[in-house]
Amino acid sequence: MRPNPVKTRLAAGETLFGTMIFEFLSPGLPRIMANSGADFVFYDLEHSGFTIEDMKTQFALCAGAGVIPFARPPGKEYQFTSRLLDVGAFGMLYQMVESAEEARELVRWNRYPPRGIRGAIFGGAHDDYTGGDMAEKAVAAMERTFTTVLIETKAGLENIDEILGVDGIDAAHLGHADMSLSLGIPGQFDHPDLQRAVDKIAETAAKHGKTAATLAPNPEWGHDALNRGYRMITYSYDMGLLGDALAAGIGGLKDGLKGK
Repeated sequence: MRPNPVKTRLAAGETLFGTMIFEFLSPGLPRIMANSGADFVFYDLEHSGFTIEDMKTQFALCAGAGVIPFARPPGKEYQFTSRLLDVGAFGMLYQMVESAEEARELVRWNRYPPRGIRGAIFGGAHDDYTGGDMAEKAVAAMERTFTTVLIETKAGLENIDEILGVDGIDAAHLGHADMSLSLGIPGQFDHPDLQRAVDKIAETAAKHGKTAATLAPNPEWGHDALNRGYRMITYSYDMGLLGDALAAGIGGLKDGLKGK
């Protein structure tokens, strides 16, 4: 079974970069991401129309490109986790986690008995259709699975110390948009309350030896996050990257016309 270098490298203190996909899927996408320097990708099934079959194809393509694929499920239900892991996701990004009890249950979904409740299928997509010892594969699968919780509500922020104290939680990912809504300051990302949340996530992750992660919509946001202790940077997302690049290019062309 292929290992998860993202999990290993983050545990060793490295800083890694990736992106998030909401809208566009093509056979060439994983290779484009790899050629652009991405270590990982989060595929979002909460806010998109992606199917399990879509993900099975993308995860297989990621294997060939060397990009590690993670998934945000449509919701926090066991069957979403089990299916996404079985078709090849290397980890999960769980939305709006608000308590240690909830975090412990999510970890159980990622682990085989007796440590959890994940159902067993081997010789399938997640282990590259290979044979081998079932017990060894179960251990390898659990060791490579990377479990990230989104801290994006006031309750999650208040309970983050207990959440990150749960064994099996690997990273806390700031959800800045939902956090601003939950704090009653929608879209005010420079507000002191939101900035305190940014610092609290990084500080608590460091305290527990976990990784602080965030989406960076632009390089300036990413540089600030790096300086504050974030080591897993999700740089923008497909719609934003295409829109920004297209707007900049067309805007530049139009500006050129004005000079004629």
